[in-house]
Amino acid sequence: MEDPLLVNAKREEEQEIKKIRWEKLKKVASMAAPMVVVNISQYLIQATSTMIVGHKGENSLAGIALASSMANVTGFGLLFGLAGALETLCGQAFGARQYEKLGSYTFTSIISLLIICFPISLLWIFVKNILLLFHQDPEVSEIASVYCLWLIPALFGYSVLQSLIRYFQTQSLIFPMVLSSLTVLCFHVPVCWVLVYTLGLGTKGAALSISLSYWLNAVFLCFFMRHSQVCEGKRVLISMEAFGHMRMFFSLAVPSALMVILEWSAFEILILISGVLPNSKLETSVISMCLTTSTLHYNLGTAIGAAASTNVANELGAGNLVAAKASATVAISIAAVESSAVSFALFLSRHVWGYAYSNVPEVIRYAAEITHILCFSILMDSLSATLTGVVRGSGKQKIGAYVNIAAYYIFGIPMGLLFCFTFDLKVKGLWIGIFFGCTLQTLTLFLITTFTKWKTNESL
Repeated sequence: MEDPLLVNAKREEEQEIKKIRWEKLKKVASMAAPMVVVNISQYLIQATSTMIVGHKGENSLAGIALASSMANVTGFGLLFGLAGALETLCGQAFGARQYEKLGSYTFTSIISLLIICFPISLLWIFVKNILLLFHQDPEVSEIASVYCLWLIPALFGYSVLQSLIRYFQTQSLIFPMVLSSLTVLCFHVPVCWVLVYTLGLGTKGAALSISLSYWLNAVFLCFFMRHSQVCEGKRVLISMEAFGHMRMFFSLAVPSALMVILEWSAFEILILISGVLPNSKLETSVISMCLTTSTLHYNLGTAIGAAASTNVANELGAGNLVAAKASATVAISIAAVESSAVSFALFLSRHVWGYAYSNVPEVIRYAAEITHILCFSILMDSLSATLTGVVRGSGKQKIGAYVNIAAYYIFGIPMGLLFCFTFDLKVKGLWIGIFFGCTLQTLTLFLITTFTKWKTNESL
């Protein structure tokens, strides 16, 4: 017979864990909801540019889709991943109440990312040659080259913007980001339309509008940080101390960037492969539509992951390991429910959603045929994005990078090539392979989150 004292102790412990989970559910949900607005608003800056230019014709849609793929993998994805180090550094520093380090870490990130923008810019100048080397359509490659060239100023704005976003996110200061993101989106849509059609700049105008929007968003957040009382004692200041943090920053930033690049590039490889298939313009257009839609929803998962990352890092910084794990658990549950609902809604609208990108009947029909695969992919993507956020918050970026290598490059992409060429499923086969890779990634990260013993990083 069990000791009554032990039984009561266990019961009280279970009740305490349930209480913590309920509190974390409210906290993660209350942060994830506005972060969805932030992420979707920022993503729509590129997505609306693709939609606006895409209606100029099939070549324009294929060109800007190809350029966006190159820009995301070699530029924006790299910068986004590097800035992810702040989710560990600033998140745990805030949880440990080491507020003076927040501004210093953020300045380190801004300087580091701005320096990296220069070699990226040089690469973008030669995008056309790179695409032709991969046997892409010359006309489509020319459009992609012009788009990337005019998108270079956006790189520098994006570097400042992403660093400031992580600065605010790790303190759960979401309102200024919501306000700035929505304001900039309202500015971007009419400006993009005017530059593309009214002024006749076409692809150049779409890229220029993105650059203007990123810089406007960064300036808005910087102004708030400099003048708001809630940032008192935590402001980003020019300081030589920040250069001393670079080694620590890159020790987390490099594997964080690898996590992002390895995953994003796996999806972008699909577009490059689709460019060498028969009827490449149709294949590239449809897969770019699927990728844009999937990425649009991925931002919902990323928002939940951002909330999980912040809560996990804050609790680890404060030494509350049980609360940190509870944050991860509730975030995964929210992601599962949300992605299931979205997938079901997308399947019901499978004959309609393609009109958002194109008016060509053949493209719309092909998009409808691949929708059921896209729905399963969206479910896994959301869980993956959330678990990736947990990995960043807990400082396990190196493990995440290894998982992505195995999931996508050892398993997913080879499976996609097998289905595409051996079984002649073309774009469907490519997407099936990536879905398998994402599923393996999600299961592995889930097991790591469930069974790994977490600890705080005392060196931060």
